[in-house]
Amino acid sequence: QVQLVESGGGLVQAGGSLRLSCAASGRTFSNYQMAWFRQAPGKEREFVAAISRSGVSTYYADSVKGRFTIARDSAKNTAYLQMNSLNPEDTAVYYCAAELLGTNLLAPAYEYDYWGQGTQVTVSS
Repeated sequence: QVQLVESGGGLVQAGGSLRLSCAASGRTFSNYQMAWFRQAPGKEREFVAAISRSGVSTYYADSVKGRFTIARDSAKNTAYLQMNSLNPEDTAVYYCAAELLGTNLLAPAYEYDYWGQGTQVTVSS
């Protein structure tokens, strides 16, 4: 079992920045590919970004490429999502996810084994 706890969400004005954190506990963090997804009201959950187990490789949705950065710190068992140049379309509940021994950064949500409870990000215009 892996427990994931997100933090860092909040209310920010358009053009602002937030950094989300996802603290993992329970198993060897380096065994898990990590990702962020988000779900806006009335919409399906969508992929945002993923990072390989080593941290060397990353992949982003086109909608956030160049604005968001995913990272991980194995010493702290934590994954991060740095979000810059936020706009109202980024408003959603953001979830981190972990896939045991994952190798495909394009993996869909159903392939992830563990999920956090989500953190709300609201961007005002």
